[in-house]
Amino acid sequence: MREGLAEALGDNSHEFSDLLQSLGLQRNVAKVITYLAAAGEGTSIDIEREVGLRQPEVSIAMRTLRLNNWIREWEVKSAEGKGRPCKVYALSTPIDEIIESIEEERRKKSAEELESIQKLKDLASTSALVREP
Repeated sequence: MREGLAEALGDNSHEFSDLLQSLGLQRNVAKVITYLAAAGEGTSIDIEREVGLRQPEVSIAMRTLRLNNWIREWEVKSAEGKGRPCKVYALSTPIDEIIESIEEERRKKSAEELESIQKLKDLASTSALVREP
């Protein structure tokens, strides 16, 4: 476990996850990022148990993390040596870089929205759309 972040998050892990969600991340993705940032790594089963997600929800979150290149995964043999190997997951991108990526995306989206608002204002001021009472 990554002691520094785990200690820093402590009881604030829910707040950390909630803030990630408020910035546009899906709930499952936010929970998995929070868990892996604090734990360092974990199997799908660890994530399911600790985060309270079902297996399909973990798989969907991992797909999103893969698309962003924020996750790495590898297989390990099960403890009994029988059955399918377990996948282990860890963040491949430091949490501060993930936060910076989210920040950049939000800034870009905000700038696009402000540009659209300005275009609306420009069109409204020069258009017959706006009629004076």
